[in-house]
This record gives sequence, structure tokens and C-alpha cells, in this order.
Amino acid sequence: MRLNTRQQQAVEYVSGPCLVLAGAGSGKTRVIINKIAYLIREIGYQPRQIAAVTFTNKAAREMKERIAQALGKKEARGLHISTFHTLGLEIIKREHKAIGIKSNFSLFDDQDQMAILKDLTEPWFNGDKELLNQLRATISNWKNDLIDPVIAMARAHFEKDKLFAHCYELYDKQLKSCGILDFDDLILLPTLLLKHNQAVREQWQHRLRYLLIDEYQDTNTSQYELIKLLVGSRARFTVVGDDDQSIYSWRGARPQNLVLLKEDFPNLEVIKLEQNYRSSRRILKSANILIENNPHIFAKKLFSELGDGEQLRVITADNEEHEAEKIVGDLIGHRFSRNSHYGEYAILYRGNHQSRLLEKALMKNRIPYRISGGTSFFSRTEIKDIMAYLRLLTNPDDDNAFIRIVNTPKREIGPATLQKLGEWAAYRQVSLFRASFDVGLTQILSEKRLTALSTFTQWIETLQMRIAHDSVAVVSELLHGIAYESWLFETSPSPTAAEMRMRNVEQLYSWLKEMLDGDDLDESMTLEQVVARFTLRDMLERNQSEEDNDEVQLMTLHASKGLEFPYVYMIGMEEGLLPHQTSIDEDNIEEERRLAYVGITRAQRELTFSLSRQRRQYGEVINPEPSRFLLELPQDELEWESQKPQKTAEQRMLQGQSRLAVLKAQINSAKQKP
Repeated sequence: MRLNTRQQQAVEYVSGPCLVLAGAGSGKTRVIINKIAYLIREIGYQPRQIAAVTFTNKAAREMKERIAQALGKKEARGLHISTFHTLGLEIIKREHKAIGIKSNFSLFDDQDQMAILKDLTEPWFNGDKELLNQLRATISNWKNDLIDPVIAMARAHFEKDKLFAHCYELYDKQLKSCGILDFDDLILLPTLLLKHNQAVREQWQHRLRYLLIDEYQDTNTSQYELIKLLVGSRARFTVVGDDDQSIYSWRGARPQNLVLLKEDFPNLEVIKLEQNYRSSRRILKSANILIENNPHIFAKKLFSELGDGEQLRVITADNEEHEAEKIVGDLIGHRFSRNSHYGEYAILYRGNHQSRLLEKALMKNRIPYRISGGTSFFSRTEIKDIMAYLRLLTNPDDDNAFIRIVNTPKREIGPATLQKLGEWAAYRQVSLFRASFDVGLTQILSEKRLTALSTFTQWIETLQMRIAHDSVAVVSELLHGIAYESWLFETSPSPTAAEMRMRNVEQLYSWLKEMLDGDDLDESMTLEQVVARFTLRDMLERNQSEEDNDEVQLMTLHASKGLEFPYVYMIGMEEGLLPHQTSIDEDNIEEERRLAYVGITRAQRELTFSLSRQRRQYGEVINPEPSRFLLELPQDELEWESQKPQKTAEQRMLQGQSRLAVLKAQINSAKQKP
């Protein structure tokens, strides 16, 4: 498909700062891919001078694949295509001395983070999960806003704020003393470095001569500052975004960055992509009218040349159980009449709790389905165990990794041994691993316990010494040396479960080997780089499956962003659900409206809403009002089931004949298959 006039304009504008305001389904990724090719082939940039940054590993992988197809792997070699956090990690790796940290720092994931916060806050929180989650979110927001513990304390007025700031200070000191970085540090540290170190800043501005940013509306304060510092006064960059799809304020995203962009770069070229290649005109008309109720920084209106399409339907149910049954029943009938596939359907909802009754109805009718956002591959116990071994191999000062695997599988190194080792390590001011080699341990550990500990740590040390020579062989020897498969069969609830867990370990080893060996597009990596990349992937990506099965897709509206489906159901269109009651109470309706807009624009051909007359909430039955967003839609484009006239006997007969014809066609098609 050729580029339209606006897309071509966005590709060819390279002389200054450029904002591509890309509406839903307007082909923004095609613009980014074509612009990279244009920069290399027409303008003369070297691939290594260009960086394209997005928010998820999945998006970065897809962009890499499409670039390789467009340019060829050889011509694309050297391009920086990554997430913000992977780019930050690369800067930290290269500039660790300037930042003032060790080269073999460790990365904390969310579970590690919660564990250390729980320990540090025990005197005040007593393990309260809600408070711990609040603290973690607050620290994350502070880091995203470039606020250090000193500033946080200075701005604290209430006792709770002062306590949180104090805990932030303790947490910050603990991480620095152990050479550990958390997820937010991957943006914070490079931003502060480039801000305060002119030499390093100029070096990176020279290295990355052109910057492309996808999903710009999702950037937070520190990410925007990092962009500004990387592009410098030359301002050769293109950001692609849509303020109508900014739905992550709870994660620190600031759609106001679009305003700042215009203020910081007065000669900003704004190019609007308004032709939608995804949805019917009726769907787009409804989306446009809904989002017009929000104030806009840059006005735009999507249009489509795909035809009017079907009216948008509204299904009304008696209660939430009836709603799930009606949605599934409607989907079965619709699939039958359209001769479509389950994989063409998506059911979207505001909160994860809404999926439970849908699952029950789908299972009852033996309909295959998949819920997006399950357990991350890297969050599985067996994967975290092996990752802890790899983390210790590449960073012997990683105490969290040491504690996790020192007695997994069992090797008679119990809590008492660990406690004494920990006390000795604290006294000597070294890591647990290094403390295990100290001759002073003979004074506090029995010969049996010391032998068990020494056998383990000396074996790890011999593996560490061979990493530089042959990392693949070392990892293979590690897996055999710990007899992990036997351990899984001893501890898993069934042999089948043990086999499945071992297959996960084998999958991890396969990925690791591929990255250590490299391929045509990506150069080989060191074990240290692979471990850092895997740890980062766990943070960024939760169960983004690559399988393309014929299953109904169930997901939250947030998770649906960037996806598209021929047939979409948006359920729970009620005040209190969408918009969510918290957003109503906090007067944050605009973001909820953007969330509804995102849901509507996922639909390609047909869109169906549902709501209930009654719903159980916290043990009580309530009578919710229809969502204001339903009422804001153009009513002439909606077909309310409750207002639909009853079919005549003749209409019912014709409908039955039509379905019979479809059934015969399906039977004939099945007969013809070999």
C-alpha cells in the first residue's frame, strides 16, 4: 500500500523537529519504518546514527522485523531500535564510570523491589501490602518526575508524606550500597547524567543524530527530559503520538508533553494523520463525536473510506451473569451467521474482575478463549530460579540472587547458616558470596555447614572464571550441575507439572543461546548483557504471547491499545464502571473518555456495547445508570436492543433460511477438505 499525502509529508520532513499526530489506525508504524529507510537511503544517515524508541519489547521487536524486511538485514545493521528502558540501560552500561556505579550492577524487578521495601519499612508498615504498594508507586512517581529523596522530604508536609520520603531515602541508600538499579533508574540515571555532564551529553548527541519516538503521548517527565537532552539544539527528531489515546496517567504519562514540545521547539512541524485504515465510517463517526467532548491541544478528525458499516449495537441485560450469557450467546449466533473465526472477536472491559463470569460462560459453551495479561514467563518460579543463578554468575555481589538459590535445590545450607553468613558479611561490609570465602567463617560455622557453603560458592566461582571463554557451555554445565530437572520432579505437584516447568527452563536456555550466538541482524551478546536484557524483559512484558490461535480475546481496555479486531464487544457500559467510580470521584473523566475512545477504535467492522440493569457491588445489588459515554455517542448510529421492534413471522422465517444456507455452505466446505 502506497503512502498517502500526509504520510509522505511526515516521512520526508527531516530538517527540524516534527510531531506526527497519528490518529487510531492511521498507519503510524508505516510512517516510522518508511522514514528510517528515507533517512538512510535518501538523506545519507548511517544506521548507527538513528535511534527508534518505543514502550514495549513487543513493539520494538515488530519494528525490527519490519525494518529488516524493508531494508534488508545488512542495510539495517547498527540501527538502535529499543524501548526507552533498554536505551537507558545501554547508556548506563557505557557510562557507568561517569554515573559512579560498578559495571556489574544488578537490576531489581518488582518482586525484588517489594521484598526490600518490606524489610526496610517493617518498623512502620508491619508488612501492610496496601501501604507497600502505595510507597512503591510513590517512589516510582518521584523518580519519573526527577525528584530525589532530599527534594521529596523538603516537599513533604503531612506525616505520611514524610514517612514515605524517609523510606525513599532508606531504599535509595540500600540500592546504591548494593550496586542495584530498579526499573525507574534506567531512565532517571541517564537523564541526570546527560543533564549535568556536558561532555557525555555532546558525545551521545553526536552518536545518535536522529531520534524517532513512538507513542509519544505516553512519555513521562524523565523520558521527555531524556529526549530533549539527546536531541540537543540540532533538534533532529520525529515524535509520533495521539493525545486522544493517552490513557496511562496512573503510570506517570503526561499528555501535557505535547504542549511542552511546542513551547520548547517553537519551529515544530505538526503533521496530522487523519485517514483511518481500520474501521468503518460509523465506528469512526461515533469515536470522533465522543472524543470531541474532551479539550484538545491539536484538533483532528478521523475519516475512513471503508464504507459505512453496520450500526453500533447496545445489549441490555438483567444483571452481570445475564450480561455474560447474552454476550456469549450473541457471539455464538454472530459467528454462525458470518461464518467467522473465534480469533476475530474481542471482549473488552474496564476491570479484570469483569472477565470471571465471561470465562464461565465461554467454558460452559466450550468456546476457546485467551485472557491477555496472565503470568509473565519470567515470573514463573523455575525461570526466576535459573535467572537468579545467571544473575549471581554475572554479578557475585547480587545478594538477592544468592539468597534465592543458595539452597535451591537443597544443599543443606539452611536459615541458621544464612543468618550467620549475613551477620559476617555485614561486619566485613562485603556481599554474601564474597563473605563465604572469608577464613573468619571458621569461627562461627560448623565444619559441616562451612563445607556445604564452600562447595557451592567455589563451584560458582569456577564457572564465573570460564564465562568469558564459553558462556554457552558454562550455562549448560550450570543446568546439569544443579540437577534442576530432578529437583522439579521432587517438588512439583505432578510429573506433568514438572515436565511443563522443565520445558520452560529449556525455552529460556534456547533464547539465551540464540542471543549469545547472535544472528544476521543482531550481534552476539555477552552473558552479562543477556541477563540484563532478560531481567528488563520481565519488567516490561507480561505474557505477550506470540501464538496466533483461534480464540476469543478477553482483555482490559488498557491492554487493547494498539490492537484491532473485526468484531468487538465493550461490556459494562455503566456509570461507576466506565467511567470508573474512582475517576468520577477524582474528576478525571477526560482520561476515561479517552479509554472509551481507544476501545471503540479497536473495532474494524462491528461494535457492540452491553450494560446491566442491576449489578452486584461489594455484596450489595445496585441499579447503575447507563454510561454517559453511551449517551454522548450519535444516537442515530446506535441500535438499542431494548428499543428494537420485534421481528415479524416472515422476518424470522427469512433469518432462519439464511442461517440454514450458511450451515449448508459450512458442511459442503468441510466435505471438500482432504
